[in-house]
Amino acid sequence: MRTKRFDTVLIFILLAAAFLNIYHIWQDDAANQYYLAAVKSMTQSFHNFFYASFDPSGFVTVDKPPVVLWIQTLFALIFGVHTWSVIIPQALAGVGSVILLHRMIKPTFGIGAARIAALVMALTPIAVAVSRTNNIDSMLVFTLLLGSSCLLRAVKQGKLVWLLMAFGLIGLAFNMKMMQAFMVLPAFMLFYLVASRFSLKKKIGSLLLSLILLTGISLSWAVIVDSTSSSSRPYIGSSQTNSVLELAFGYNGTERLLGQTTGLARGDMNAAGGDNMQNNGKRQAPNHNEFSDGTSSSENGNSKADENQNSNGSIRDNAQAPQPPSGQIGTSNGRGGAPPTGGPNGGNGGPGGGGGKSMNMFGTGDAGPLRLFQSALSGQISWMLPFALIGLLGVIVSWCRDRRGQAAELKETIFWTAWLVPVAGFFSIAGFFHQYYLIMLAPPIAALSGIGWYTLYRLYKNNKDWASYLLPAAVLITAAFQVYMLSAYTSQIGNVWMYVLGLLGISSTLALLLLKRSHPFSKQLTIISLCVLLLTPIYWSATPLLYGGNSVLPESGPQLKSSANGGNMFSSEVDTGLLSYLRKHNTGEEYLFAALTTVTAAPYIINTDESVMALGGFNGTDPILTVSDLKKLVKEGKVKYFLLTEKNSGNTELVSWIKKNGQEISSDKYSSSSSSTSSQQSMKGGPGGESQQTLYLVE
Repeated sequence: MRTKRFDTVLIFILLAAAFLNIYHIWQDDAANQYYLAAVKSMTQSFHNFFYASFDPSGFVTVDKPPVVLWIQTLFALIFGVHTWSVIIPQALAGVGSVILLHRMIKPTFGIGAARIAALVMALTPIAVAVSRTNNIDSMLVFTLLLGSSCLLRAVKQGKLVWLLMAFGLIGLAFNMKMMQAFMVLPAFMLFYLVASRFSLKKKIGSLLLSLILLTGISLSWAVIVDSTSSSSRPYIGSSQTNSVLELAFGYNGTERLLGQTTGLARGDMNAAGGDNMQNNGKRQAPNHNEFSDGTSSSENGNSKADENQNSNGSIRDNAQAPQPPSGQIGTSNGRGGAPPTGGPNGGNGGPGGGGGKSMNMFGTGDAGPLRLFQSALSGQISWMLPFALIGLLGVIVSWCRDRRGQAAELKETIFWTAWLVPVAGFFSIAGFFHQYYLIMLAPPIAALSGIGWYTLYRLYKNNKDWASYLLPAAVLITAAFQVYMLSAYTSQIGNVWMYVLGLLGISSTLALLLLKRSHPFSKQLTIISLCVLLLTPIYWSATPLLYGGNSVLPESGPQLKSSANGGNMFSSEVDTGLLSYLRKHNTGEEYLFAALTTVTAAPYIINTDESVMALGGFNGTDPILTVSDLKKLVKEGKVKYFLLTEKNSGNTELVSWIKKNGQEISSDKYSSSSSSTSSQQSMKGGPGGESQQTLYLVE
């Protein structure tokens, strides 16, 4: 009886992935406070758990569906509410994705291709950066890969149950991050139509049944919540109509492609002249150079001269920057954000990036077909993209020469290509996203890198014509591209990396050409060449571990070394003097105090057992309450203290009413030397910098 041997190489790859994803997360006070506060609240009641309430009293939800937060809450219930306990699920999901990719590639393309795909996935910088945080995307990718595994099994075994499971898992993923999960739908449908052995009629019938199941699972939570009386549940955060469906298809759907527009305060509409302003085809929220907490760019540590400069050094239009991201606290300002500019005229500099104006302030480069090759994004995801694309060309060449023998390989390659192309297309033109969303590209690039090596090596070994030179060309072009990418980082890491990588890339290419017919060593030589191409991604992937990651807007790269704010953009501490004062003067109010945004409220929810109201949700712009509603809450004794920033970008009617009818409390009454922050003093209550906050009493 034969026993299965452990794949020693895979074990080492998994250990490397686990180390990169997990090491030191227990020492980083770097969880995204928006989600961490929600988990703390969700541990306190089933009502909060089901609706993913941001605060303990169930006033407003976070702006994402609850499945990943449910998982994090279960871990928090077992291990306690800690930053590491809510990060662990994502770190394990990152390792799980490596395993799944290996299992999917191995049966058709062999163990070598599977190992390479797994290794590239494990060393994809943005995948590591995201997996070290409590953001949702790592778990989302794991779920989609699990669905992909079921899809491959459905085709190979011809069983409908596996197809239903595959589409059902996409529906589950929708309840993690909404429309982002549907990015893989074209790949799932196309692959089943191409690869399944059933008749076309039966294929279409099976797909229709699967899509019905997908729709039911996707909308199940949304329909339940939207059907529940608004008085019996929290307000749906970041929606404008208190609807999950509107949140899914608007704020977390079309606005990601067209540009974020949701979140304008009613009082700001007239000041902006009504309609949203236009900038490079991107609609933007005219909030007078204010961030979500109301602080201006000059208050975020920037000089007046830098007021219109974005995080990667490129100049913004005078039209306003977009509101901060859904589910994220703040901007990349003050974090080093995007990589340094490589061009003399600002802009995105590096590979493929011309000068000119950036589309937005989040370091995502300029829209266009080469966006993924610009320095703003390439360091996060694109190190192996040229190799994967040339490998895809190799698959096409192989299939044209042996259509019958390469049919199965071509079909699975089509699946990964159909995943890559629409997602890459979206990020090439999208108006609003963040660098860490690029983890959606990690599986297809990793898979096509493994498949590409497998195909290019066969062409290299078995042919004597031009096709045999595709492998050396892939190594040389990819190495040259990586050197070009490194040229944008010479101020941080010097020139040594660039010269060493260039020398190794040329040496590997020459060796492949000169030793082409030395079959005993050719395979080992191709593996060595591939390892050369992974040297820089190894360092990039390790930067969040070495220098401290960004839990709010995860990224990787040497720019983290010079980041001023360590692992988090926001203070996780509370003003102890203010807290003591509010507790002392609480006369039975349900809410200790109310703030305009979740940014101000989150640290108090996390670090105390108090309930804090976020009047305007995440951005401070959700139309949760009217002035009449707020008057009623005050009259009923639900809340009487309000902590407001000096400038407020949203819900101006509420803010005006509070200031008009409230008594300003001097900070002298509660400030203490031990407090980490104090009202009417500089506070890290908002994105990337300090702002003035004032306490009001309304009775």
